Amino acid sequence: MEEQLFPYANIVAGVLILVIGFLIHCIGQSISLLNWDFAAKLGIAEKSMIPEFKAYEKGIAAADVMLGLIYGVAAVGLILNAAWAYKLAWFPAVVFIYHSLSFWFWSGNQIKLGHRYNSDRFRVAWFLANFISGILTVLVIW
Repeated sequence: MEEQLFPYANIVAGVLILVIGFLIHCIGQSISLLNWDFAAKLGIAEKSMIPEFKAYEKGIAAADVMLGLIYGVAAVGLILNAAWAYKLAWFPAVVFIYHSLSFWFWSGNQIKLGHRYNSDRFRVAWFLANFISGILTVLVIW
């Protein structure tokens, strides 16, 4: 909390964690778990996924919901510039980096098997959103 990466860096990182981590991962995946078909209509779940992939995706969705609760607390803490949030924000920072890489390779493997569930544009955007937010958060809390 001494010298910031740039003015209001804690707020930028907090908002990114709040949007990507809490709103999309936690709230979005909660909708997927409660009603997959409705989530597919909203565009936050894949419509015609093979059962083997869907079982894996539901497991990831459950993990995202649980992690998303921590993301929300860390995000609010960073926005408020709370000292404890700089420690808690390590969690979403490294998980975002992990999530970006796992999504990239998981979706790539799906494509290799002939199952395309996301456009190339979405795949790149989602990878970058998670990766850049994770790296930025690490730099802000370091």
